[in-house]
Amino acid sequence: MKILVIDAQGGGIGKQLVGAIKNEISGAEITAVGTNSIATTSMLKAGADYAATGENAVIVGCRKADVIIGPIGIVIADALHGEISPAMALAVGQSNAKRILIPVNHCDNMIVGVSDLSMTKLIAGVIEELKKTAC
Repeated sequence: MKILVIDAQGGGIGKQLVGAIKNEISGAEITAVGTNSIATTSMLKAGADYAATGENAVIVGCRKADVIIGPIGIVIADALHGEISPAMALAVGQSNAKRILIPVNHCDNMIVGVSDLSMTKLIAGVIEELKKTAC
């Protein structure tokens, strides 16, 4: 299974995702794409198999992935303090990959009706969904 993890800012969510996926999903091939080099480096240190940075890396990665994972802002143009370009959001939204989005309430994008869960519980939910996908 080819998994694309996309993150921005400091890459903290992506780092946790990559580490959890590596520990729980055998045979997963993880490509980490950061919107900046700090996010990319963080995910690479967590064990990503491949890593790249920037808009074109997101666009290309979305074409090759079976599953795309990241904070919900990756499908909203100008989200994550402007680090998600319209082309990035479009690539994620139009990809044939399954998308697993983490409901993070920040940067003026609020998801109403979603429980305020800890990041640990949210990542556990991602892993559970990935295991369903792998079957």
